Amino acid sequence: MKTHGRGTPSRVLVIRLSAMGDVAMTVPVLKALRARYPDLDITVLTPKFLQPFFRDVRNIRFHVPDLRGRHKGVRGVLRLGFEMGRFDMVADLHDVLRGKLLRRIFRFRGARVAYIDKGQKEKKALTAPRNKTKIQLETTVERYRKVFVKLGFDLPEIPLPERTRYPMDAVTTQLAGPDGGLRIGVSPFAQHRGKIYPPEKMQNVIVRLASIPGARIFIFGGGAQEKAFADRVAGLHERIVPVIGRIRLDQEMDLISNLDAMVSMDSSALHMSSLVGLPVVSVWGATHPYAGFYGFGQDPALAVQLDMPCRPCSVYGNKPCLYGDYRCMERLPEEAIVERICNLLNVEPPKNEPDER
Repeated sequence: MKTHGRGTPSRVLVIRLSAMGDVAMTVPVLKALRARYPDLDITVLTPKFLQPFFRDVRNIRFHVPDLRGRHKGVRGVLRLGFEMGRFDMVADLHDVLRGKLLRRIFRFRGARVAYIDKGQKEKKALTAPRNKTKIQLETTVERYRKVFVKLGFDLPEIPLPERTRYPMDAVTTQLAGPDGGLRIGVSPFAQHRGKIYPPEKMQNVIVRLASIPGARIFIFGGGAQEKAFADRVAGLHERIVPVIGRIRLDQEMDLISNLDAMVSMDSSALHMSSLVGLPVVSVWGATHPYAGFYGFGQDPALAVQLDMPCRPCSVYGNKPCLYGDYRCMERLPEEAIVERICNLLNVEPPKNEPDER
């Protein structure tokens, strides 16, 4: 499996175009694949801005698609396939229309192809409106691993990420502030409403955490609305630091690796933190860790969620609430999040009133 043809390393294409968290979860699998097959020629098809996730995977190539330009639509995907040349094997970790078209192109050229089994039947049973089958499903990382096994690779169970702290450049170091005390990240947002804790309640959580003696709270996210929230909440306490729009993704990874803990929704921050072994207190509403998207290597006891008959109602959090009020998030006590993070950090939960500046 290490070589193809006359001693030439086999060329493997890995397809995963989105979303951020799902791309991040490919990293431990590719890291394990590289360690087991050091001569393998690996190319990852993924957006350029997500390449910092792969910093610990040695000797990989990237191909960056222009999905809004020359590679847009069916004709664009066909163009992309022909531009990329030949591969011996294709591992499609996404299995959407673009990947299906690319698989056909490379299979026609003689490539061996395998793609992810998303487990749609069991996920449908997990999220059924009635008579849910509430059991732990296979993790996404394991589903990725099995794609490479289908291709013929001997890839055993993926090792859990180690606790890693990256060096920070001058800009990130200044943002991080002085050493000493606790550094806590908070990523309050997600792509869909069903995965977002109510902003006014999250604001209270952030201010409470900022009142822990010596703690600095860093708010992560992206986009204008999220930046406005972070900037506004930062005005409520001197030790709350908005990160959004101030540093690049690779610098965010550096900062996250130097935190003591993260509070996150079911979102990319959970998976970015998992890459560096940072413990995460994750908050769950419409979705559920049972669906297989829990942070790789994270302690299940750190998940904060309510046991409700209607949960989970969605795999991705994109379905409207059955009751219209998102009670799975609205009824989740702020204190439950604060206590979980304080227990993790072995500090006393702060009083309900924030400290004076």
